[in-house]
Amino acid sequence: MRSQLESGLAELGVEASASQTDSLIRYLELLGKWNKAYNLTAITDPARMVSHHLLDSLSIYQEFSVCANCLDVGTGAGLPGIPLAIMLPQSRWTLLDSNGKKTRFVQQVIAELRLAHVKVVQSRVQDYHADSDFDVIVSRAYASLRDFVTSVEHLTGPVTQLLSMKTEPASQEIDDLPDMDLHVEVQHLAVPGIQRPRSLITVKRQSL
Repeated sequence: MRSQLESGLAELGVEASASQTDSLIRYLELLGKWNKAYNLTAITDPARMVSHHLLDSLSIYQEFSVCANCLDVGTGAGLPGIPLAIMLPQSRWTLLDSNGKKTRFVQQVIAELRLAHVKVVQSRVQDYHADSDFDVIVSRAYASLRDFVTSVEHLTGPVTQLLSMKTEPASQEIDDLPDMDLHVEVQHLAVPGIQRPRSLITVKRQSL
């Protein structure tokens, strides 16, 4: 698992310290352990967990170079928030999900890995209110692009970027966006170990 992870990180251009690599592997170990009782993920093969959970999450790592305050909406078992937070210790992270068993697992991960810059909140995104705007709000397999953009509107400021990770073609979802004067960019994500097409949709206010 370690050699696959290190090789994949190098392919993505992500530099990880030994302690960060240890934390990423420990996260997968915890996920595998808790999954037996809580059914947190359908992927249980260790090699696929490395590619489809860790490397997939970290394929957008470069988008967070200037992010101080980040939100992961619909984090589930902590994806992509936990892997990104491990690699971005200078950023503050809020991981949001309405499912109690999943947020309990994420809280255990935060405690065991001593991720003091990360907090988990059990709430529907529509009911959640933060003390300040977020620099970046990310979602992975959370909802349609339209639902994602509209559901987090109350959490965005003038410079907030929305990042939506997708497996489906993006054109139809982009066409379905509400008329909110938005600037939209799509980029292909090449994830080591994943053959299925992946894309990242970035949404921000047109005035920027």
